[in-house]
Amino acid sequence: MKNLKLSEIWIYPIKSLGGIRLSSAKVMEKGLQFDRRFMLVDDDGKFMTQRVFPAMALFKLSIQDTTLTIHHQQQSIEVPVVPAINSPAITVQIWDNTVQAHEVHPSYSQWFSERLGISCRLMFFPEEYERPVDPQYKVNDEHVSFADAYPFLIIGQASLDDLNRRLKEPVPMNRFRPNLVFTGGEPYEEDTWREFTVGQNTFVGVKPCARCVLTTVNQDTAEKGTEPLKTLASYRNRNNKIYLGQNLVAINHTSIQVGDTLSVLSTVANHMITTP
Repeated sequence: MKNLKLSEIWIYPIKSLGGIRLSSAKVMEKGLQFDRRFMLVDDDGKFMTQRVFPAMALFKLSIQDTTLTIHHQQQSIEVPVVPAINSPAITVQIWDNTVQAHEVHPSYSQWFSERLGISCRLMFFPEEYERPVDPQYKVNDEHVSFADAYPFLIIGQASLDDLNRRLKEPVPMNRFRPNLVFTGGEPYEEDTWREFTVGQNTFVGVKPCARCVLTTVNQDTAEKGTEPLKTLASYRNRNNKIYLGQNLVAINHTSIQVGDTLSVLSTVANHMITTP
């Protein structure tokens, strides 16, 4: 009998900035509560990430009740986790999607612009606004926040451990920005999961997660390298994409907490990767 346990819960309230580790979280349709409801955009309204701006890694976040605190070096600002909407909606772009969002306040935008050295705006995505997941992978017409494409991402600790055995220098889980981490089971077995539960909440694995150069950014120093993407590419490559982790949607919306048991209800064939 497998002993699968939820070991870590992470949210990333502002897309591509530092994550916050939680002991419990509310599951919502667009993702865990407060996950990626904010995003920085450039003057053209295009989303900004560490792929292009690795210095974004240096912004660290914490949350207390209804306040989000963003730390950068010795300075910090506070933002309501659900800010009042006092500005008109504008169109912003995230990958191939365009959605409506609101600038939180020009003063916040200026604070980020000064520290990143580029003009940008801090945008908020209200819960009721729409951004459907790819119709090819939907289960019940799910929507997503400012995450790349899907509301949730899960990775097994065994998968990272296997990767780290292949690397000269091991990397932490924060390179891969999961929402859920579990212990137990075999490396990469999350590739095969279709329907499974975490505590009382049911999730569906809809698509393996393709990885990008963001995984090569050191989250403590913002320095960019070649690993772990180079090593992953040697054995987790299919159709010129490199995979680690499984994207999810939620069937119901309760809450989860560290220590919850995971139960796999159904699986699919793992035809994607051969692991040497």
